[in-house]
Amino acid sequence: MGIALIVHGGAGDISGDAIVSHREGARKAAQVGWKILRDGGSAIDAVEASIIVMEDDPAFDAGYGSYLNRAGQVETDASFMNGQTLDVGAVAGVQHIKNPIRLARRVMESEHTFLIGRGAEMFAEEIGMSLIDNKELYTPEQIVTWKESSQNPPTPKSPHYAPAHGGTVGCVAVDRNGNIAAGTSTGGMQFKRVGRVGDSPLIGCGTYADNLLGGASATGWGEMITRVVLTKHAVDLLANNRHPNDVAQQAIEMMARRVGGTGGIIMIDRDGRIGLAFNTPRMAWAHIADGIPDIVANC
Repeated sequence: MGIALIVHGGAGDISGDAIVSHREGARKAAQVGWKILRDGGSAIDAVEASIIVMEDDPAFDAGYGSYLNRAGQVETDASFMNGQTLDVGAVAGVQHIKNPIRLARRVMESEHTFLIGRGAEMFAEEIGMSLIDNKELYTPEQIVTWKESSQNPPTPKSPHYAPAHGGTVGCVAVDRNGNIAAGTSTGGMQFKRVGRVGDSPLIGCGTYADNLLGGASATGWGEMITRVVLTKHAVDLLANNRHPNDVAQQAIEMMARRVGGTGGIIMIDRDGRIGLAFNTPRMAWAHIADGIPDIVANC
């Protein structure tokens, strides 16, 4: 069984020096996940490890580096899906978790599927995860962005992309047993309302995986991705042996046509074939699979 892995580091108007940091950050994340797969590890472990790398990288809007909300705090969301069992786990609106994807995985392994806010953090404490001060997630860049947004708020009902900052991070992988996993993590939208939740923690919107077909992770304008249930729609399109590249492009075009959405999607099918598409100026991504000599990365 062939192994494969793809990551994204957000879709938007990524410009200037941020292009290099996004591309190389995605490459590093893919390297970490690929080593796990190459050594016989599970897709679940590879997805978690890859996303943690990006959550810890200030280049990305996830974990450390997340946008601050209107109250000047970081609220993060994440989701995880096991394509073998269809188990899912998600968290939303958490403020004291260093790596939300790690908590989403533990929710997936619990009796529940979705925990929010303080309840999610109480669960984290119960399973031995340490809580951190919210300010540990702030970066100097995002403090500046928040101050600028406070003085000149982004236009309502617009994609809210910062000129030099990407967005949501995600990963999809298939391991040697043919098991597929997908995960997504985000700090959300620039200057979002307190309590706002986008597509990232919503199964079928930001994340979906099914061993029978494939897996996907989305990034972009969450309100629009949610309206069309983008990742479930895309995975369903993989039926009849359609190539993930064609499917990804069709899914993004459908979102743009139906709701005017902007963003991107990464995919892997059950045969380890890789696909991606986006309709923003840029999307950071990296992928590798059996038969590819080295990681391919771009932004």
